Amino acid sequence: MRLALFDLDHTLIPFDSTMVWLRYLVDAGEVDAGRDEAYLDCCRQYVAGELDVAALHTCALAPLARRTMDEVGDWQARFGRDVLATELPEAAVRLVERHLARGDTCCLVTNTTDVVAEPFARALGVPHLIASRIRREGECLTGEIDGEPCHGFGKVRLVSAWLAGQGLSWDRLDWSGFYSDSISDLPLLSFVREPVAVAPDAALRAHAGREGWRVVDALAAI
Repeated sequence: MRLALFDLDHTLIPFDSTMVWLRYLVDAGEVDAGRDEAYLDCCRQYVAGELDVAALHTCALAPLARRTMDEVGDWQARFGRDVLATELPEAAVRLVERHLARGDTCCLVTNTTDVVAEPFARALGVPHLIASRIRREGECLTGEIDGEPCHGFGKVRLVSAWLAGQGLSWDRLDWSGFYSDSISDLPLLSFVREPVAVAPDAALRAHAGREGWRVVDALAAI
């Protein structure tokens, strides 16, 4: 098995997926006005070290609390049709297609919550998704994360568990690679055979340079 892993935000797409999702829902009148700006403010606090990952998820998920799966599924379908059909970089789609053509198993591994990441995975043609999961209570969603966020070393643990569910392990892979922009993904980048830093932040760029990892400033260059 050859395994190609992809981060989402600022890697396969040049923007924050949750922000685009929330702005779409606000513009469509599905959630309260200002929810997108509230999330943006939380992002600023997170970057400043004033919020942790769990708090950032709580901010992002608040508009989904007590919504039903059917309701959110309708939003996902409309979001994919109205936004993602035209907003995804062609270079990202081509990159995934090349890996699939080589017979690689492709998986999106993102801290973005699953309800937001699912339409992106479908639109990008990535068959598998590992993401932070929003908690369900019956047919309704809550405003909380279920289990460990898909962030930092959590990505390694979640991918490892996913492999184990298929009767596989890291040492049984013929090849593995991971594309990411962020130093927060250093644990998973260090775990794969071929890490690729895509338009990386300063800390990841420096680390990749020291380690001799491949660095690209645009997907089109891959």
